[in-house]
Amino acid sequence: MVTGAASGLGRAVALRLAVAGAVVACVDRDGAGAEKTASAVAEQGGSATAHTVDVGDRAAMVATADEVAVRHGRIDILVSSAGIILDVRLLDVEESELEAVLAVNTKGVLFGCQAVAPHMESVGGGAIVTMSSTAIDFAVAGNGLYAMSKVAAAQLSRTLATELGPSGIRVNTVAPGFVETPMTERNFRGADGVIDEARRNQVLGAHRSGTPLGQLCEPEDIADAVLYLVSDQARRVTGQVLRVNGGISMPL
Repeated sequence: MVTGAASGLGRAVALRLAVAGAVVACVDRDGAGAEKTASAVAEQGGSATAHTVDVGDRAAMVATADEVAVRHGRIDILVSSAGIILDVRLLDVEESELEAVLAVNTKGVLFGCQAVAPHMESVGGGAIVTMSSTAIDFAVAGNGLYAMSKVAAAQLSRTLATELGPSGIRVNTVAPGFVETPMTERNFRGADGVIDEARRNQVLGAHRSGTPLGQLCEPEDIADAVLYLVSDQARRVTGQVLRVNGGISMPL
């Protein structure tokens, strides 16, 4: 199961896992987008199904996990990639805005794990990867709400690693740096919906020059990191935060 599979990092992860041989359940509240990802998987010779679900709805996530498990016999992997962002000063955050971000970025992660864990336990194990962000390493004005939700997702994952480890379930987190996706395009898309190329070059250049490698990550880089974490090559890796960010942050 891959949440947020309609676009961005979730779509890249769904495609990468499918190429590696996984049968992928593409989960997103954008049902049409999930269908497009499932179709793209099929075009590459893989197998995928699409599921229209709001990850912040616990009952819906449980029902979807049950449906996937019945259809395919088991659930081995969950990648919790669904996420939203609001640019707002913390002192100006409305309660409705707080609830909207936490519903997807924090509650949605927990609900997904709660939904799949019983199915993984029934087959003796599995791998869960949640999506955090390099925002957990920096305090940036206007980005506090998003960063709070991603810190929560990372700590949630580390705690789940301790709780689910005895059942053979590994839980890790990927924390991407800046990646150009539909979500980050807000930084250079005008009110008319058109991308300002000059602004885009400025934003991407600033992020690129801030990394020791002088390079930005692509969605496929994040997908490759996820593939590693869910694979047998990472069979002894759990409770970790893997930063795929070109070296822009290097916490001990």
